[in-house]
Amino acid sequence: MPRPRKCRRIRGMPRYSNFKPQGNHNNGTVELLVEEYEVLRLIDYEKLTQEECASMMGIARTSVQKMYDDARYKIAQLLIEGKNLDVTGGNYEIADNQLPYGQGLGRGFGRGLGRSLGRGFKNKNNN
Repeated sequence: MPRPRKCRRIRGMPRYSNFKPQGNHNNGTVELLVEEYEVLRLIDYEKLTQEECASMMGIARTSVQKMYDDARYKIAQLLIEGKNLDVTGGNYEIADNQLPYGQGLGRGFGRGLGRSLGRGFKNKNNN
């Protein structure tokens, strides 16, 4: 039996969850998981290292590296093949003590297994 996956901590839901190429194309859809979006945001937009990203999300650096590679492949696929992008689903939890950078805090995001952490994340020293 495989080990259960840890929930990934994210700051908030993306403001935009669907992207489509201009024109009337139906080349399929790429689904980017919410936690893959968060990894891209932290590493490429916030300019954090994989180690810093892993610490913020509460997972191993190797997990961040795998999600980052998967997310980059999906982005390349939609750019090259002209596919639609949906940011949806995943296994994540949202920190309520930090204001989201998007709207909604998880409402309306379909298959996501996300959950909100009432009091945010506790520091190991705070118990």
